[in-house]
Amino acid sequence: MVIGVPKEIKSEEYRVGLIPDVVAVLVRAGHTVLVQHDAGAGAGMKNAEYEQAGAKIVLTPEEVYGESDLVVKVKEPQKSELELIRENQMLFTFFHFSSDPEMTRALIRKKAVCVAYELVREADTLPILRPMSEIAGILAVQQGMKYLEREYGGKGILLSGVAGVRKGRVAVLGGGTVGFHAAQKAASIGAEVTVLEISQERMRAIQNALPSVETLYSSPQNINSCLKWADVVVGAVLTPGRRTPVLVREEDLDLMEEGSVLVDVSIDEGGVFATSRPTSHRQPIYIHRGIVHYCVPNLPGIVPRTSTLALSYASYPYLMDLAAWGEKAFEKNAGLHSGLALRRGEILNANLQEMFT
Repeated sequence: MVIGVPKEIKSEEYRVGLIPDVVAVLVRAGHTVLVQHDAGAGAGMKNAEYEQAGAKIVLTPEEVYGESDLVVKVKEPQKSELELIRENQMLFTFFHFSSDPEMTRALIRKKAVCVAYELVREADTLPILRPMSEIAGILAVQQGMKYLEREYGGKGILLSGVAGVRKGRVAVLGGGTVGFHAAQKAASIGAEVTVLEISQERMRAIQNALPSVETLYSSPQNINSCLKWADVVVGAVLTPGRRTPVLVREEDLDLMEEGSVLVDVSIDEGGVFATSRPTSHRQPIYIHRGIVHYCVPNLPGIVPRTSTLALSYASYPYLMDLAAWGEKAFEKNAGLHSGLALRRGEILNANLQEMFT
């Protein structure tokens, strides 16, 4: 099989779909790997490393898409890439279909075969999404800390506090992988942390692992109560294949103190705050009703080396099956079967069927 790795062109996206180590394994297995020139540069991976692993370096995305049976990416195809995708071509990447209906309809028209990282499921876990969620949770708190600084319009407080001065307070909406790691990071620096969640099982797991973290049922009343005191609120809700529910209305922001920070990790699926809109690493924040909003969809992209390595290792076993078996892999690998969202114009994911049919 010919496997292509284009350079990511989403704004400030520095990750790459494959690392040289995985390329070497694919080449030894008899596959051909095409890597676009400087595709790995943002993650500190040089063209020479890919060549040493056995990849062929090509100059343009047209070559990657034009010659590859399977294209391995990080983020959803951008408009210029959609034009290059061929019928029957397999794409393995994050798609976040629910937040981009235009892209989804274009892929349906193209009759591509789309396998979404975020939909690959093993038992009750999302093994490819998980490491990115861990990183995003940690970074959400780091960014929240940063934008609390007065320079950015924040309150001008330190989450950890100091002797004689109260600690900062963090509310986390959602107790999944992102929420857990956000809570863990915030607690580790000494902040007061509350996680709002609807699953009793998740709340017990958080309390057992993080004894200093408070858990509350995620009701509108409890959310509004937390808004009154929180310095940083992290949106960490995921409903795979569906738009994230809005948990905080625009008028609810009036409950918050001016200079508080909202970090919407869920923005790539629509966002949990009614006032959220996608931002970029170059212009990551805006202020609305006195509240700092940080809504960068590709949050792990700011630590591209760590996140590229984690993503490549997590996707590796699924990629090897796709390369070895082609579309037969969907019958042999349950995780890939769950990740198969679109095939030749047919919508296979139940949640997407509700949205687009």
